[in-house]
Amino acid sequence: MNNIILQGIQYDKKSSFQQGPAKAPPLIREALHSDSANMFTENLTDISKLFIEDKGDFRIKEYFDIESTTKKNLGREGKLITLGGDHSITYPIIKAHHEKHPALDILHIDAHGDLYDEFEGDKYSHACPFARIMENGLARKLVQVGIRTLTTHQKEQAEKFNVEVHEMKRLDLSKIQTFKNPLYISLDMDAFDPAFAPGVSHHEPGGLTSRQVIDLIQNVDAEIIGADIVEYNPDKDFHNMTAYLAAKMMKEIMARMVN
Repeated sequence: MNNIILQGIQYDKKSSFQQGPAKAPPLIREALHSDSANMFTENLTDISKLFIEDKGDFRIKEYFDIESTTKKNLGREGKLITLGGDHSITYPIIKAHHEKHPALDILHIDAHGDLYDEFEGDKYSHACPFARIMENGLARKLVQVGIRTLTTHQKEQAEKFNVEVHEMKRLDLSKIQTFKNPLYISLDMDAFDPAFAPGVSHHEPGGLTSRQVIDLIQNVDAEIIGADIVEYNPDKDFHNMTAYLAAKMMKEIMARMVN
């Protein structure tokens, strides 16, 4: 099953601080198809030769419509990549995957743990998706990489849900263990240091390099069945740097889905 389904979820109503990620999906596509680069990945997979069914972009008005939209686009076959959108979209997307993959692991790459029980009075904030995922038993294992904004509450939440957290302050990517179940990758663009990805709402210094994330994706030991790329805010970008980085990550994830 090597066909890939692509959807854009243009939704950022659950963003705190700044909105803007709803504008991201078409700009990531534009960067992917730019004449400034080619369609090959670093392992020489030609993305243009893959069967990619692009469902287009969806302007979502009601939050819980994300799940039904994703279910419709996912269908019975294929591996789904979603371009967001703020990080709140991951919870309903994982809910849509659950019927097909009841035993699922998640690799979450982010500056933030997104484990708040509620944030600014909203349990579905973009700061909360992994609390909702774990409390509803939608993932067997959650591994977080690049975290550098833990609070006392989020640390307690991570312990409660038995989350494997790889913080930037003592990061060793070789310690990430093999995943036993089908894997979903959730990549928040603010996982990168702002020097690599200025186009995000929450600049958090001391982050991952683009090379570290590429190496992580290329070497992860699992069958990747789905992924999202979220929190790219075009309003904050510089010379489309973050759009091109998101497109690069999308290519590398696609290559791992089929190889």
